Amino acid sequence: MRVPVSTHTERNWLIHEIAPDFEVEDVWEIPARLTPETFPRAVRDMADGDPNRSPSAISRFLFAVRWRLGELLGWDDDGHGTDGRVASLAERVPAELRGTPPEAGPASPFTPLYLTDDEYAAELANATVHGVLHLSIAPDDRGHVTRIAVLVRTNGWFGRFYMALIKPFRYLFVYPPLMRELGARWSRDSTT
Repeated sequence: MRVPVSTHTERNWLIHEIAPDFEVEDVWEIPARLTPETFPRAVRDMADGDPNRSPSAISRFLFAVRWRLGELLGWDDDGHGTDGRVASLAERVPAELRGTPPEAGPASPFTPLYLTDDEYAAELANATVHGVLHLSIAPDDRGHVTRIAVLVRTNGWFGRFYMALIKPFRYLFVYPPLMRELGARWSRDSTT
């Protein structure tokens, strides 16, 4: 379920130091009670993520459309990502955390940045945005709450327009089935 941005910003996450120039676009709570022991498995699962394998047919379709548009319009071409248009946030990660996250799977659009006991961050950049996916667990009155935050720095007016255009699709067709799927899978994995 979508939760207020303040649930992310009020915590003292390392990502705030690494990406202070990014806006928190979305924060979602995943219905999985991960622990510090099960968090690394969820991170590996997230790093291997392939949007084309979403349980939602609509989500798979939307990603296919996005990849096709990116191909046709050159949004994902060399020079539009961290290889040219923007510098990777990896340069801002403290030296002791570099190389800590698992490698991304071949179909993941994200490049892992760092992993701690309670947070994981990965980035992507293209002609529209430079974005960060932040997975975290935080103590609460029932153990730990699991959340995903999406932070972005848009690329000019077109990036802002693009993010506004896709917002209803993200809220209706992408995030809800993704959160349910991750919640079910990670809850199942944490009991085995």
